[in-house]
Amino acid sequence: MKNIYITDLDHTFLRSDLSLSDYTKKIWNSYENEAILGIATARTYKKTVQFLEGVYISAPMILLDGALIATMDKKIIDTKFIAKDAADTIIDEGARLGIYPFVLSLVDEKLGEAFSYSTTLNAYQQEIIKRYANDDHTEAFRDLRAKERNFKVVYMAEEMLLEALKQNLEAIFGDELKYILAPEAYMGCYFLTILHKDADKSHGIKSVSEAVGFDLDKLTVFGDNLNDIGMFELANRSVAVANAQEDVKEKADIVLEHTNDEDGVARYLEELKNA
Repeated sequence: MKNIYITDLDHTFLRSDLSLSDYTKKIWNSYENEAILGIATARTYKKTVQFLEGVYISAPMILLDGALIATMDKKIIDTKFIAKDAADTIIDEGARLGIYPFVLSLVDEKLGEAFSYSTTLNAYQQEIIKRYANDDHTEAFRDLRAKERNFKVVYMAEEMLLEALKQNLEAIFGDELKYILAPEAYMGCYFLTILHKDADKSHGIKSVSEAVGFDLDKLTVFGDNLNDIGMFELANRSVAVANAQEDVKEKADIVLEHTNDEDGVARYLEELKNA
C-alpha cells in the first residue's frame, strides 16, 4: 500500500510570499506514482487551486480547516456548516466588542464561494483585504449578515480581545461549535476561527481516508500551527517545519532543520528518496 503525505499550506508548504519554488514542485511531483499526495489548509478552494498550480494532488483536499473536503475537479466529498442563525449571533457578539469578522460561505454546488466582511475593518483586516483586491467573491456590507451555509467565521485582533469574545461564544454555544485561537505568524495579531464542531483537519483526514481507502499507518503529515495538532495526533508520523509554533513542535515526531522559506517539506521528501 502506498504512503500518504498530507501537508498544510501557509507557513509549511508555501513560502512566506505564498509562492512555491521550482525545487519544491519538482520533489513533490516526483512522488506522483509512488504515494498519495494531499493538502490540509485553512484556505478556500479557489485560493488553494491558485497556489497549487503545477503541483500534483491525488487525494481530496481538506479545505477551510476541514469544513470542506473536495477534489481538484470540484467534487464535494463532505461539508460542515455553521447555520445562519448561529453565525449571525457570532457576528452580533463580536459587534458588542467593536470587532467584525470575515464570513466564508458556500454559494453553490460548483464550489462558488462568498467572502463577506463589514465595512468596519481594523488595521489587520485592512491588510488582508488588500490581498483580495482582484478577487470577485469578496463583498463588504454595512450591516454584515451570514449566508445560509457558512464554512467559518474568522476574527483578527489582539489576543486579549479575541479571548474575551471566545469566552462569550463558549457561554452561548458551549461545545456546539469549535473555537481556534492562534497567533498569525507574520502580522503580529491573533486569529479566532469559529467552525462547526466537527470541522477540523483530523476529521478531514478521516473523511479523505474513507474516500480514498488509505491506511492511517502509512500517513505522514506536515504542519506549523495549532490547527495542525489534530492531524499530528492522528497520523503515524508528524513533521513540523523549523518555523512552527513551539506547541506544534512539542507534538511532532520530527522537527525539520529548515523552514517553509527554505523548502523544508521538499528537503525532507528528497532525503527519504535518497535514504
